[in-house]
This record gives sequence, C-alpha cells and structure tokens, in this order.
Amino acid sequence: MPPPLPRSFYARDTVTVARDLLGCVLARRLPGGEVLRARIVETEAYVGEEDKACHAKAGRTPRTDVMYGPPGVAYVYLTYGMHHLLNAVTEPEGYPAAVLIRAAEPLEGLARMERARGTDRPHLLASGPARLTQAFGLDLRHNREGLRGPVLWIEQGAPVAERDVATSARIGCQTAPAPWDAMPWRWYERRSRFVSPGRVRNGETQGGKPRRHRE
Repeated sequence: MPPPLPRSFYARDTVTVARDLLGCVLARRLPGGEVLRARIVETEAYVGEEDKACHAKAGRTPRTDVMYGPPGVAYVYLTYGMHHLLNAVTEPEGYPAAVLIRAAEPLEGLARMERARGTDRPHLLASGPARLTQAFGLDLRHNREGLRGPVLWIEQGAPVAERDVATSARIGCQTAPAPWDAMPWRWYERRSRFVSPGRVRNGETQGGKPRRHRE
C-alpha cells in the first residue's frame, strides 16, 4: 500500500493541489479494520478570503477555523442540513483554502459502500461530494482529521495526463459575484463515468493547467 501523501503536498498553491489530486486514492480505515479506497476523479479549489465562493469569504469563524490551520487535514462540513462534504485543507497555515473532493471511482470495500449508499451501481457510489462521504461513512466527527492516517488518508496514484483532464466553473457557485462565479477551478477526468452525474460538459475546457486569480 503506498504511503499517505506528505503534508508538503497540501502546503502549496490550492489550484495546483486540486489538479494534482486527480488520480490519487482516498482511503479510510473503518473501526473494524476494513479499508475503503477510491480513486479521485473530480475536485474543486476554494482559495482564500478573496474568493467569494469560498466559506472563508466572511473571515475566520468557528466553522472556517480549520481552513486557517495546518495543511493536510480534513475540513468536513454539513450543507443544506443533510449532506456532509469532504475537503482537504491546503496552503501554509494561516491562509484559508481547501480542495473539495467531489467524486471518486471505488476500488476497495465496494460491498460496504453499496450498503451505505443503498445501491449496487458502482458509478453511483461516490459520484458527487455527498455520495462520496456517505459511501465512506464520513461526517462532522471527521472534521480536522489528519489526512495521513490511521483513519483517513490520501495516497499517490497514477498521474492523469493533461489530455484526459478538463476544467469548468465550480458547481453551485453561480450566486457568487464575478469573477468567482466562473473561475475554472473544477478539475475532472473527461472520460470518467464516476464524475458528478450530468456534469461532464459543464462549460468545460480541455487540459488541466492550474490558473490562479489574485485581486
């Protein structure tokens, strides 16, 4: 089993981390010892207080405090009062940023994921951020969990070639003011059937070279 990604991997420019996470493997060890693993195929970057689609736009609060902390920890939050979402905190400590893990291709522990999700269709187990956390059994108890194990970690996977990567505006950010509503900070594998349903061609552009915006 490959070792977890080092903290230095996350302590970098967030849009670069979001692109580089494609092809990496998210893993969780359950209380009984079983390990769930899935290959990341879709991510989104949220970058600092200046990013008006980022939770940190309102500054440091009890909810966003974790984003200001050390890189390489999980930021798990509840949205719409019902869905948990998993993020990896990025950038040097003190700068609030994170990468949302939007979708993954299940590799190991499928039977457990199927029970958690109530479906045996592999492409629906973790194809979306809420589905992913449900499949992995993640909730607010895992907020601030380190991403180097023993409970939760991300392993290096096979790199994804530029020709197989597309970018688009982030999903659900349409109400943010320009240019944040259209920042092309969503990365995904163009041909993967495990990305968020109906999102394969959401204003996509081919290639995944990170582009950062600073005001």
